[in-house]
Amino acid sequence: MPSIEIIAIGTELLLGEIQDTNTQYLARAVRNAGIDLFRATLIGDNAQRIADAIRDAIKRSDIVITTGGLGPTVDDPTRQAVALAANTDLEFRQELWDQILSRFQRYGRPASENNRRQAFIPLGAIGIENPVGTAPAFYIEIENSIVISLPGVPREMEYLFDNCILPLLRKKFDLHQLILAHVLHVSGMGESKVDEQIGDLELLSNPTVGLLAHPGQIDIRITAKANSREEAESMIQPVAETVQRRLGNSIYGTDSDTLESVVATKLKEKQKKVVILTSGMDDSLVTQLRKCGVTLQKSYKRKEPLDKKRLNKEAILLSQKNPSCIILACALQPGVDQQKLFIGLMLNDTWYEDQRSYGGSPLHRTIWSNNSILDFIRRNI
Repeated sequence: MPSIEIIAIGTELLLGEIQDTNTQYLARAVRNAGIDLFRATLIGDNAQRIADAIRDAIKRSDIVITTGGLGPTVDDPTRQAVALAANTDLEFRQELWDQILSRFQRYGRPASENNRRQAFIPLGAIGIENPVGTAPAFYIEIENSIVISLPGVPREMEYLFDNCILPLLRKKFDLHQLILAHVLHVSGMGESKVDEQIGDLELLSNPTVGLLAHPGQIDIRITAKANSREEAESMIQPVAETVQRRLGNSIYGTDSDTLESVVATKLKEKQKKVVILTSGMDDSLVTQLRKCGVTLQKSYKRKEPLDKKRLNKEAILLSQKNPSCIILACALQPGVDQQKLFIGLMLNDTWYEDQRSYGGSPLHRTIWSNNSILDFIRRNI
């Protein structure tokens, strides 16, 4: 199986002005194609540094994909960088220039002389027409690797990769394997506890098992490399069943499931409206539930801090006023090193309660508290 590296080019990426969504897209695409991705790099608009990065990458990888730096301006250095890496010069390609002119004619405006730069590619490279933009792509063999340069505009990059590059790679490397990932979502259990329960599975080589922690939830990714989707699924299934057996109700969903959607479905099944009382919290939990389609009878927000006893008392009063509703009461109490979260739920005259603690970054406190509350709801309704 071939290996690949991705080099995302653009000073604006290094400065944090825009996000590098291209690498994320390519990482998923090459994974699905069964290509091993071992490294991705961000680099600014400097031809020499890009050339050095390409030379380093071809020592390790069969395929190197660059994104960005193919525009018409002086600070679009990828063409020159690839030529430097290949120890060759740039050459003008009339057919690429004709394609660019044709594209501008369809746009109803003339091409500038600057756009002519985009028709220059390294000597010996193969040009790739860009039917959805003005920047042609190209690829070139350097030593034993293939270097592919794609535009940085996401829509153009995605189109060219899917329709031109992926078929090229499938043919060149006789790709027949794929990498399939299946994700189990866990809430109400910390990362160390999950690792304690399934640590032995994390030592598997194929399929592999990995953990990704979020505030208030954990993702367990099971990834299999196989010759077909059916084979990969058959490899993943017994591992997923083992994880499910060990973690039980702590698993709330798989793949595209979200904690909000799972809770919303359960609340809708009860066919009851919800009354929410919060203290020490913002409005994000209410907003999340509304977006998921939960019918809220009323929401109350207390500015003053409520302790466990007061929270219980107010929830009972709300239940008496709204006997046919589910009452959800939540109070977040700030602390120097640790915040305490009191959660209560009144359903069919039965009171459920819990207390949870958080000692992480204040930046993640809201996400953690919302996920903890959602986890409490799904476990008790």
